[in-house]
Amino acid sequence: MALLCACYKVFLTVLSIIVGYSSCLPLSEDMCTAEEIAKYSIVFTGKWSQSSFPKQYPLYRPPAQWSSLLGVSHSSDYHMWKRNKHASNGVRDFAEKGEAWALMKEIEAAGERIQSVHGIFSSPSISSGTGQTSTELEAHSRHPFVSFMVRIVPSPDWFVGVDTLNLCDGKEWKKSVSLDLHPYDAGTDSGFTFSSPNYATIPQDTVTAITSSLPNHPANSFFYPRLKSLPPIAKVTFKKLKGKITSFLDIASNVTTTGNEIEDNVSETPLDCEVSTWSPWGLCKGSCGSTGLKNRTRYIRLKPANNGTACPSLSEEKQCEPENCV
Repeated sequence: MALLCACYKVFLTVLSIIVGYSSCLPLSEDMCTAEEIAKYSIVFTGKWSQSSFPKQYPLYRPPAQWSSLLGVSHSSDYHMWKRNKHASNGVRDFAEKGEAWALMKEIEAAGERIQSVHGIFSSPSISSGTGQTSTELEAHSRHPFVSFMVRIVPSPDWFVGVDTLNLCDGKEWKKSVSLDLHPYDAGTDSGFTFSSPNYATIPQDTVTAITSSLPNHPANSFFYPRLKSLPPIAKVTFKKLKGKITSFLDIASNVTTTGNEIEDNVSETPLDCEVSTWSPWGLCKGSCGSTGLKNRTRYIRLKPANNGTACPSLSEEKQCEPENCV
């Protein structure tokens, strides 16, 4: 009995040390101690205009537009997508075809497996490159992060979005957050242009940011070598709301989409003229015994826009000696 009491005292001593140590541990930087539930509006604004992105801008079949927005509120151990990591099958289907079913199943599975997902939110598509769509979402103190995707239409596998944005700032929820958005390549299709045919990337590449010089190929629709960086192609704004969402019907009743009358400063991206290589020199024309002339031509591949470099001469000639004189 004495031995049992002694062991119990040792156990209590060790337990008190452990509890005392754990109470001194610092809180994680991602720890949210704000009120349990927060409700936010999210407004997605498309800024994909012909003046901002004049190169190969899609005007028809189909014209420039945006897919529906699909997002999730979650904890730090979940990623819908992540830069420099391989896209999941669900992200691939959404980025290439705008199909959300597989991605939603992945989100639901993550929520059931590791309890990392609090809720899914979505908003309607936008039928032009410029316009707005909005909805509402709910975040939780244990799930204060949001991620979402919107597909660029048409495109091989390009999208815009946010990966793991923290809406909580320690003891309080952020009042509002606004971010400029730039295009990403999902790494699953090797097309260079908005209207490229389907050409699977084998082996699959990682998700990468598309810049004015990456991919570094003049055929790429976002290739603007004169620019240090691309202008924002979209924008997203989160604003904290009063109250909280009680059901999915609350979200559905607050989903909106608007046309292309967006009051915002639209940048005009200069687009330089692009011409073909020279054709071979033509036959030398002229009278025998005198100097003749021959010429060569080239044609415009891409017309300049927004004060870009003008096209050079499309033909030139030089002197020659007529051939086959008799």
